Amino acid sequence: MKMKTISSAAALFLAMTMLAGCAGSGGNAEKTDNTHAPAESEAASESTPPASDPAEEEKLVGMTSLEMVRAMGNGINLGNTLEVYNHQSYTGGANPDGFETGWGQPYTTAEMIQGMKNAGFDTIRIPVAWTNGMNFEKDDYTIDERLMNRVETVVNYALEADMYVIINDHWDGGWWGMFGSEDQATRDKALEMYKSMWTQIGENFKDYSHKLIFESANEELGDRLNDKDITGSEGVLKKSECYETANMINSEFVKLIRSQGGNNEDRFLLIAGYNTDIALTCDERFKMPEDTADSKLLLSVHYYTPWDYCGTESVDHWGSPTDYDEQNELFEKLSKFSGQGYGVVIGEYAVMKKNGGIKPDTDKFYSNLMDNCDLYDFCPVLWDCSNFYKRVSNTTADETLAKIFSDRRYENEKDKDTEAVKTEAKARIDETRQKAEDEQIESIDLPPSDDMAIAWIMYAASDYGVSYSVGDVYDPTNCTTGVKAENVQITGEGTYTVSLDFSECGMAKGVAFSALGISNGEELFPGYTYTIDEILINGEAFEMAGKGYTCSDDGKCTRVNLYNGWVKSVPEEARTADGDLTDCSAQIMPLTESKRIKTISVTFTVKA
Repeated sequence: MKMKTISSAAALFLAMTMLAGCAGSGGNAEKTDNTHAPAESEAASESTPPASDPAEEEKLVGMTSLEMVRAMGNGINLGNTLEVYNHQSYTGGANPDGFETGWGQPYTTAEMIQGMKNAGFDTIRIPVAWTNGMNFEKDDYTIDERLMNRVETVVNYALEADMYVIINDHWDGGWWGMFGSEDQATRDKALEMYKSMWTQIGENFKDYSHKLIFESANEELGDRLNDKDITGSEGVLKKSECYETANMINSEFVKLIRSQGGNNEDRFLLIAGYNTDIALTCDERFKMPEDTADSKLLLSVHYYTPWDYCGTESVDHWGSPTDYDEQNELFEKLSKFSGQGYGVVIGEYAVMKKNGGIKPDTDKFYSNLMDNCDLYDFCPVLWDCSNFYKRVSNTTADETLAKIFSDRRYENEKDKDTEAVKTEAKARIDETRQKAEDEQIESIDLPPSDDMAIAWIMYAASDYGVSYSVGDVYDPTNCTTGVKAENVQITGEGTYTVSLDFSECGMAKGVAFSALGISNGEELFPGYTYTIDEILINGEAFEMAGKGYTCSDDGKCTRVNLYNGWVKSVPEEARTADGDLTDCSAQIMPLTESKRIKTISVTFTVKA
């Protein structure tokens, strides 16, 4: 993820992400000494590469991409630290090796990194903003030695703690948008700058252990190639051109590093997927680059799905059968790369809570994610900004999560047969998914039945972050975890009320689609009409924009659209109790995204 200096356009984003992890401090920044910086002699002495065990190096060189990912085990990010963007201060004369506390995290120490290793993390990803030490506006791409030394010092801490280490160029003020500029000279300058950056990084670290991995980018190789952070105007690349440019950058990255000799000839390289998004990276337009080294390329994607649970306050629960299906299906889709022999690194994943704390069901989310990683040979790397691992005190924030990470360390799985690990993971995935379905069915007062007409509210929030049984098939298990529904059996004429309560999963943002549905209504009560008498939003009466009408899409489920933006006119087969279709609409309940809905109830009258 990225973070910026505050601008009018970014202020709202910053207010959230400063406290939400991923691109912010995680809300758990403890009081730190932000003034500490190493003396020049200290920085120099700590920048000496740790000695490598020749036998271990030989083993690493002989590993395939899939074997490397298994050895990398379970990882964590040093988030909001060396990628803190403070380029303006550098061009104003500041020392770039002191920027790392700017987003609320403490100054990195060897003890801190060793503590992460002790907590069960075998790999550390160290995001870096390299332009913090460049005067690139003046076409000077030389990385300040002080910044290079500081990054090297932190890398050494991790290697000395016997961790695998990933370094990249991470958002870095959005300079990547230069690649999408309308001006060809600006595009050429972007590539020149990128190659100069990695020439210096690669040369500096080329004799380092093969446990050090270079990552081509963060989330920028994709749509963000059109960012305007630096250029001041949106880029002009079409989607297909963004794919082509991302593929080109990854290819240039591999060729450059391989040309440097030393351990870079066969160092493992981590290739950023398109937007690091699973679905977009699985698109046939994304291509892994060619490589002169054999089986030394890894793929990087990030996982924050669903975002409303992982990154916002609107959803507080996870773990429905639908939730499990979504995660399992995306990871299965991603496994096409491991099937081709590429080790996959989930370079970032997290469930983040504003102002810190651990969200309910985070343990379920992480456990199932790690089971998928075991099944498909992926390495998970937690995005953390002192949310889970408290860097000041070197303690962990939650015992349940601490056990999950500790249990999944490589040391506990290294002696297991690979196929046995996969078999066990698949069994856990199936078991937890079935348990979620069983628990949800047990909690349902009115399960689906062909012998009953059941009324319910279909609902999807404007951002689709919260939903309940959308579609003509009544399925109360198909919903966001935490949604409480009061559905009702229709037994004939009369007045009924149905409702939804989103309180336990946060709240719903506006509406993208909603309807009153009656399962089997056309079969058990053919020709009946359903008149909306009252809609209550958060307990207050809502003034309807027009009159609803009774209809059916499939000849089985009866429906009254509350908000259906896809229906532009009243269908001929629509019916009302008074026979008058004047003022009827499929959008009688317009709710903008700014409207936060905790509860909704619909009272309606049924007539033959």
